[in-house]
Amino acid sequence: MTVNSSPQLWIYDTTLRDGTQREGLSVSIEDKLRIARRLDQLGIPFIEGGWPGANPKDVQFFWQLQEEPLKQAEVVAFCSTRRPNTNVASEPILQAILAAGTRWVTIFGKSWDLHVTEGLKTTLPENLAMIRDTIEYLRTQGRRVIYDAEHWFDGYKHNRDYALQTLETAIAAGAEWLVFCDTNGGTLPHEITQIITEIVKVIPSDTKLGIHTHNDSDTAVANALAAVMTGVRMVQGTINGYGERCGNANLCSLIPNLQLKLGFKCIEENQLSQLTDTSRFVSEVVNLAPDEHAPFVGRSAFAHKGGIHVSAVERNPLTYEHIQPEQIGNRRRIVISEQSGVSNVLAKARSFGIELDKHDPTTRKILERLKDLESDGYQFEAAEASFELLMRQALGSRQQFFEIRGFQVHCDLGQGEANTSALATVKLAVNGKDILEAAEGNGPVAALDAALRKALVNFYPHIAAFELTDYKVRILNGHTGTAAKTRVMVESGSGHQRWTTVGVSTNILEASYQAVVEGLEYGLLLHSQAEAAVVGNR
Repeated sequence: MTVNSSPQLWIYDTTLRDGTQREGLSVSIEDKLRIARRLDQLGIPFIEGGWPGANPKDVQFFWQLQEEPLKQAEVVAFCSTRRPNTNVASEPILQAILAAGTRWVTIFGKSWDLHVTEGLKTTLPENLAMIRDTIEYLRTQGRRVIYDAEHWFDGYKHNRDYALQTLETAIAAGAEWLVFCDTNGGTLPHEITQIITEIVKVIPSDTKLGIHTHNDSDTAVANALAAVMTGVRMVQGTINGYGERCGNANLCSLIPNLQLKLGFKCIEENQLSQLTDTSRFVSEVVNLAPDEHAPFVGRSAFAHKGGIHVSAVERNPLTYEHIQPEQIGNRRRIVISEQSGVSNVLAKARSFGIELDKHDPTTRKILERLKDLESDGYQFEAAEASFELLMRQALGSRQQFFEIRGFQVHCDLGQGEANTSALATVKLAVNGKDILEAAEGNGPVAALDAALRKALVNFYPHIAAFELTDYKVRILNGHTGTAAKTRVMVESGSGHQRWTTVGVSTNILEASYQAVVEGLEYGLLLHSQAEAAVVGNR
């Protein structure tokens, strides 16, 4: 769907303020700046940078952006109304807001009388004065104001008349946007629709409205969509839905739903195709594992496992995909597992640049080998690198970069010491030359990995750039105790590339060895393919 003539929606990102309130999420000033610039590149119109009066980190963040402004986005400072019974001009928090130097300021005020009397310990008239004085003061200082009506829906349901007075006060004081906040996240979509419909009838028709929803009832995205369908034109949320408690409305779901399905213009089409990369970039910066099953941007969002599904998608992707994954920068994946049919193997081979004929006996051989290995505990749907090596082995095209002749690992726990030291010795051959190397590590897998790299780096210098980025262990038959079969998944990386390999054994070191060795081998395969492509383009 083209959005060139579509109605405009204003996306307001609060990842850097509301999103960072998520438990376990912490960012530095440098992290915040990197994320802000990435959101600017994505085309987000409003980026809320934080509360300058609340902590030194946010003060410095806004100072940095004054020195090096964003290219197109409006960076927004966030703050509360003045405190009860104080002079607005002498409020330190508002002076910090002015020093941040932003054109736009978002002020939140209380809509729910319960919060006024119990939280602020003040009167209902004083709360209205706090809203009025704060907005008017900022307007006299040349700031444009977005008013976040905190706990709006709860306030409206408990005391409709007073909640409406808070809105009327904000409008009269000069707020350009009124944003309805479902702060506790307990409102459902039909209530959103009903309440906003009622409000639109009693406030000035030219009032610009926004929505800010939390996900405590798992309806934040649905609530925001309902608000837009009722006339709201600003949508607030966070990348990946980060936020306090259960999170905020997820912009990675909202933007494509609004733009591709409802026909609103949020960002440019070429920017929309950066959405998946932006989601993963932010998850990397905040050091949280990406949700592989997230709608739209998750690695599994367009993954197909069942053979019938794969066969249908190969003929026409519309059969099992609600949009084209490329529109939001994602890609289709064909998952290989014991449920796979020939269609899965053929499709997966094509993704590796390998053309197979479904009538070729090798294709059936690969499928049978896959099912045998998975019955032994292997899992290839998350270890595609190992499956490509398996496929190349069956086709006789698996390049042998090195040959393992054997390895030993010795662990030593010194008396009274907390850490286990390990020594690994590996014997291997490269181009017919035998190499024997040893290396230490803080554990057996680290020592084994170090010894392998030490033995290979003189032959393949680029191996120094390979990283072991994740290591997962799964006990497959725990009822057998320490004799249980173990599956090890190893994720390796080099720059922006990531690949996963798998090993299975009743010996955890042997399973680890299988996965680590294949991880190095696959990295070498990728490097050789990249070099061949460069030579071919000359």
